Order: sequence, then structure tokens, then C-alpha cells
Amino acid sequence: MNNRYSRQELFLGSEAQTNVQDARVVIIGAGALGSASAEMLARAGIGTLTLVDRDYVEWSNLQRQQLYGEEDVRKKLPKAIAAKQRLQQINSEITINSLVADVHGLNIEEIIKDHSVIVDATDNFETRLIVNDAAVKLGIPFIFGACVSSYGLTFPIIPGKTPCLHCLMNHLPMDGMTCDTVGVISPIVQVIAAFQVTQVLRLLAGEELLPIMQSMDIWKSEKAEINVDRLKNKDCPTCGKHATFPYLSFENQTKTDVLCGRDAVQLRPGLLGTFSLDRFVEKLRGIVTNSIANPYLLSCSFEGHRLVLFKDGRAIIHGTNDPKRARVIYNRLIQYYQE
Repeated sequence: MNNRYSRQELFLGSEAQTNVQDARVVIIGAGALGSASAEMLARAGIGTLTLVDRDYVEWSNLQRQQLYGEEDVRKKLPKAIAAKQRLQQINSEITINSLVADVHGLNIEEIIKDHSVIVDATDNFETRLIVNDAAVKLGIPFIFGACVSSYGLTFPIIPGKTPCLHCLMNHLPMDGMTCDTVGVISPIVQVIAAFQVTQVLRLLAGEELLPIMQSMDIWKSEKAEINVDRLKNKDCPTCGKHATFPYLSFENQTKTDVLCGRDAVQLRPGLLGTFSLDRFVEKLRGIVTNSIANPYLLSCSFEGHRLVLFKDGRAIIHGTNDPKRARVIYNRLIQYYQE
């Protein structure tokens, strides 16, 4: 026995601390919010942490994504893998699962099942709505969080009690801004992550989470709290009386995503499967340049574009915002694999 959690237990109490150490928390996204939340939860002793992210570490991440270093960028490590490696150094007593995957309607329920809480650390609303549908369907609390520029907001979604994200979509004051278009400073990331982790700990301690949306702009020293209980929609397709969970339908999801502000497009294949990266490297020898391969992805240059290929068949094509152009490049490259 050691006193690793003694100060936390003095505050929470022994029963709540036991709940923390028995809990299973899944974090969707291992970027800024995800890495900050993951570190706090790992240090708090969450029994099992599951990290899910589709991307890899880049130089622009280091300014605010605290789990990563320059060597992770050089190796082009997937964020979920790099985060796990760092978190294992922080707390070797907990179980950390990492999943390099794109979240969609066909895999989200399998990803989040058997977890106590879901922490939102995604970078787009489509994914959030997919997670929201699955969280409500399976009855798992979902702690929403978002930040951009110097502004952020968070609120808890408790299935059967609070409004869900679908109910509140038209009431979120984000104005379409993203970190890639207007930037973000790291302090707001830490603040929102701190609020999210606090909600997780309160939930595990047995406290009721009220439907309060908290927002703040740390640059302007502004903050607000709004009770959103009245915004619950009885006809909501996700949490209403006749729920259909529309975002769990794969047909309703795009298979081509323009990555805002990055001059890049992500493609995921219509048929799910696993690619052999070793075979890719062999097949593409002499066809691509600047190849960097690791057990999780292959990065290379092809027809004037930088491509990153993942084991699940996904690809990020840099140097274009045109989905049609990206698909042409992807299909040309895939044909070499299939020959």
C-alpha cells in the first residue's frame, strides 16, 4: 500500500475513492481536452482509462496537448498510443486501453459499453452527436466539453434526466469557429478539462449533476452559468419519447471529412477492414517517397500530396480540401495495395 491518493481520499472519502478506482472512463479524442483530462484522471486513479483517437501527433499539437513531445511528432505516433505511453509512466497501477480508430455509428456502442462515464474531447460535432446518441441509448453519462480561442463551455448529459446534445444543438454559442480558423490558447483547455474531470469525480462520488451549462472566456474574464433543463425536447430523436438515434445510422454519416484549417481530407472506406501496413510498404516501394512507417500508420508522399494511411483503411490526404480530388488520390494508391 502507498499513499498515492491520500490527499484526494481526504476530500472525497474512502467510499468515493474506491468508486474512482473501480471506474471505467472512456475519453473520445486524445487532443487538447483529451490529453489534459486523461492526465488528471490517470493521476486520480481511475481504474480503467480507454483512449480513442483517429489522428497522429503533429508539431502544431505541442502548444496545448500536454501528453506529447517532439519525439512523438518525429515518429508520427498516433495520439492514442503516445498518450498511453506517457500515462503509463504517470500511473502504472491503472489499466489504460488505446484505440486508434475513427468513431462512427457502427463502432461507437462497442467502444463505450461497460464504461462508467464518457468524456467528450472530440473536435467536430458529427462525432459528438454520434457519441451522444450511443450514450443516451446505453444510459452512460456523457460530459460535453469544447473550447476555441479563449472561450470554452461544458455541461453534463445524464441520460433520462438532462437534455442531450441533440436538444441543445441550436443553443450552443460556438458560431462555427474552430481552433484551426481562430486559434486557441492552452489555459482555456486546462480550465474546461478541469471542469469535465470535476464532473466525472462528482458523479463517481455519488453526487447529482445538475443540467448547468458553464461557459467562460478567460481572456475577457467573462463567465456564465445557464440551467438548460427547460431546453429538453420531448420530441428529440435522440432522447425523446420516440427516439430513433439518427446518428447511429451509418448511412447518415459522411465518409469524407474535410479537416478544417489543415488543408487535408480524411477518407474512410465503405467496407470496414484491416490493412497490412507491411504489405503497403512493400507494394509502394519506388512509387511513394518520404516514407515513415510504424506499427500504426504509414506516412508518405504521393502525386504531390502527403498521405497518412491507417491500419483500418482510413487515410488523411494533405494538400487539398477537395473531397473528390482526395478520393481519386486515395483510390490510385489503394490499387497498388490490391495488385
